Amino acid sequence: TDLRPLDILSEVVPAGALARGMRVFQVQGVRGFQLAASRPRALGFPASRLFIHCDRFPEEFSIIVTLRVLGVPAKRNEYIFTLMAEESPGVLVGLRYAPDKLHFLFWSQERAGGWQTRVTFPNVSLSDGRWHTLILAVSGQSFSLTVDCSIPKDVVVETPFPASLSVRRASFYLGNRRRRKGAFTGLLRQLVLLPGADATPRICTTMNFKVATLSVPTILQDVPMKPVSNEVLKYPYETDTRVTLGSRPRCTKQEKAQFWFNASRRGLYLCNGSTWVSMLEVKHRLDYVEEYQNLVTSSETMGIEVFTIPKVGLFAATANRITPPGSAIYKWTDGKFVPYQNIPTYQAQSWKYFTIGKKIFLAVANFEQNRRGQEFSVIYKWSRRKAKFITYQRITTHSARDWEAFVIEGEAFLAVVNHREGNNHNIDSVIYRWNPRTGLFETNQTIPTSGAYDWEFFTIGPYSFLAVANTFNGTSTKIYSHIYIWLSGSFQLFQSILTFGAADWEVFRIGDRVFLAVANSHSYDSGMPAPSNFYAINSSIYELNITAQMFVKFQDLLTFSALDWEFFSVGDDSFLVVANSFDGFTFSVNSVIYRWQGYEGFVAAHHLPTVGCRDWEAFHTTEGSYLLYSSAREPLSKVLKLKTT
Repeated sequence: TDLRPLDILSEVVPAGALARGMRVFQVQGVRGFQLAASRPRALGFPASRLFIHCDRFPEEFSIIVTLRVLGVPAKRNEYIFTLMAEESPGVLVGLRYAPDKLHFLFWSQERAGGWQTRVTFPNVSLSDGRWHTLILAVSGQSFSLTVDCSIPKDVVVETPFPASLSVRRASFYLGNRRRRKGAFTGLLRQLVLLPGADATPRICTTMNFKVATLSVPTILQDVPMKPVSNEVLKYPYETDTRVTLGSRPRCTKQEKAQFWFNASRRGLYLCNGSTWVSMLEVKHRLDYVEEYQNLVTSSETMGIEVFTIPKVGLFAATANRITPPGSAIYKWTDGKFVPYQNIPTYQAQSWKYFTIGKKIFLAVANFEQNRRGQEFSVIYKWSRRKAKFITYQRITTHSARDWEAFVIEGEAFLAVVNHREGNNHNIDSVIYRWNPRTGLFETNQTIPTSGAYDWEFFTIGPYSFLAVANTFNGTSTKIYSHIYIWLSGSFQLFQSILTFGAADWEVFRIGDRVFLAVANSHSYDSGMPAPSNFYAINSSIYELNITAQMFVKFQDLLTFSALDWEFFSVGDDSFLVVANSFDGFTFSVNSVIYRWQGYEGFVAAHHLPTVGCRDWEAFHTTEGSYLLYSSAREPLSKVLKLKTT
């Protein structure tokens, strides 16, 4: 068999002429065919049009499918394609989808009378309204399914795919098995048979894995954002264009041709597949920063968390050092933060807001024991009836510094940073998994850490990462912090980076580039001569190198006991603000806003007087953009307003 890709989908639309029962839709900036179930035979063609020189189906091959699945009712199967002999109702080769499952069917002629074998791939969730690319690789008894270039799902069965499957007098059918029942109701963009090879290395070379292509019919291919002439569209199509409100959504090929309206900036933007293009906008640029509100707190504030509860409002939670009275939650009311709820905490270090389904949670990291000598951190749940947070689950921790919440493959996780146990800084931090049956977080994995301060979760394509900021191992702050990658159900070491009292990781993206910034707090080693200044030290920004598959240093910035980075944007400009806390002599030290200057990297733009600055949070309201910083040295946090021109 010729090893060129065999485009099954294009055979139904020769020269761009749609078969009866086919319509073109554009969704999330990507076009696909909608197939009508009323005329299943109209969506078929003889297999001989593909297998010109040989009437045998290849023994080894890949099938590549790009599709958008609608919600499939329970106990219902939908056929993506079938290959059927004209004189038989049996399926020679076929692919069908059921809720959370994918079935590959083939006819084995080695057995007496023939036998249909079904290879099932469980836990394949496609019904999220988005585009997905599937690669099914077949070789003998081995079957491998790759979804959106993630980790392959491998299945080995007793019955191998036949070495000589005749396709004489057989036909391909798109989205059906020659009858209306089980017809595919979603959108189909790509259906390619690649004989003799695993297509995964050829497909998985782009950042936009969900719509990666090997061969797509001409009628479905992209057209320029601006037509080259005034001619009408050669291939008319329908689209589900919609306008998104609120904060900046992502803009990928899936969102192409969608609009975003930014109410605070009075701007209308169009996604071109990678960036938001201004259609109508009042351009804003950061001019200067002004003091907007003094937020008096019960004691020094170690961390802050700004969050929005839908249909309720904008809030800020402060992690305060002294108990009583503990920590507080403030609500944005009439353009200011006002006290809303007090929560007893024990030298709280940070808060983390997250949701699971419709449930809303807020977790606090407590550093010290309570009055009974118990040491635990607490997860609070939002009560819609009481309109406040109430205690939900207590988890034993050891001088907890930080919580990080994230979702992987539809499962919710919560990771705690344990800083030390007594005088031992080399202890385990813990990752908890949400158990939907019990409604509680349960231990899933432990990871050794050294005086750790911070977790940072992020994703790149289909891969999930978790970075830990290790601060002190008992003798030195010059130690490795680690980045872990999620593989086979757990986090495994991906890369180690030398840090100096690392207190925070901040991941951010500028265009297609991915960066990771570390805040280094101080340089101390009991076995080395003391430096002239423990606290004047470079913090570093790393950039992901796709080719090397690792983060490499991009830029060093001089900081003074840096404890936090915060990335934010104003208009088209990107910024980083650092929390400088101590310069070796005084806690009254300037924190700095750095502006992204492209080839120059980040350049200092604004110097902000702060006192023992511990944490920064950026937030937006309809009135404008703001920065909120907490002080670990005085009971006063400040809201700063970003003034634009």
